[in-house]
Amino acid sequence: MSPVPVVGRRSARRNGWAQPLTPGAEPEASARARLLLAAFALAAVGDLAALLAGSDAAHTIFKPLLMPLLAAYVVTVKGPRLLTAVLLFGWGGDTLLLFDADPAFLAGMGSFAAGHICYLVLFKRHGFKHKGFKHNGTSRARGAWLVAAYATALIVTVALLWPDLPPDMRGPVAGYSLLLTAMAFAATRLGPVAAAGGALFLLSDTLIATGVAEWPQAPRPDFWIMLTYIAAQFLLVRGVLGACPAQLTSESAAATRSAAPTPPRRDRAR
Repeated sequence: MSPVPVVGRRSARRNGWAQPLTPGAEPEASARARLLLAAFALAAVGDLAALLAGSDAAHTIFKPLLMPLLAAYVVTVKGPRLLTAVLLFGWGGDTLLLFDADPAFLAGMGSFAAGHICYLVLFKRHGFKHKGFKHNGTSRARGAWLVAAYATALIVTVALLWPDLPPDMRGPVAGYSLLLTAMAFAATRLGPVAAAGGALFLLSDTLIATGVAEWPQAPRPDFWIMLTYIAAQFLLVRGVLGACPAQLTSESAAATRSAAPTPPRRDRAR
């Protein structure tokens, strides 16, 4: 098979797996959630297999199914609406990147950037709520170390890529890289699962950037881009849902109480 052109390589992206249903879900919702996760896993396997086989047609079929299935799962388990929005922005980016054109690539980057902003809001809202996290000197020191590590990764990556990027791509790639790195760092607020997702997202898009810069690529680069992407989105979803199950449960309980009939009041004798 002939090698995929630079923009074509950029159009291949993304990968992920499953997350437990939030407490208190009804059996029907639980079954529907498992079905959606199974469908997501099948679409992910199908897309990765298509990339390994070099089938652009199958990739075009499977790739746009990934994020909608994961978003439907989030809706089924009553996850945050903003998380659903993130995945729909991811779907927009995935779809746009299927088109072999620079304007579509930039529009897809913009769609992913909107998703990263939503992630940042979610991480600020639900950060530090995962089990076992404590505010102490050790965590602050770890936070300072992570800031330094992610800042160094951003500066070094952009500096190395800059000379080889097309001039019209340098500004957008640098700005997007800053936002992506901020998202990956902020994901550490939700614990190791979300942190791993943020790091994999950073790795996935760095692989894309090396293709834009026309650096030497590993065999089947689109496979590795999609593998890290799908895993990243799934782990981020799992991290967000894991950080707010208590909130989801309390909201369900409040909804149940509000739906219950109110007993008639009895005037107290004076």
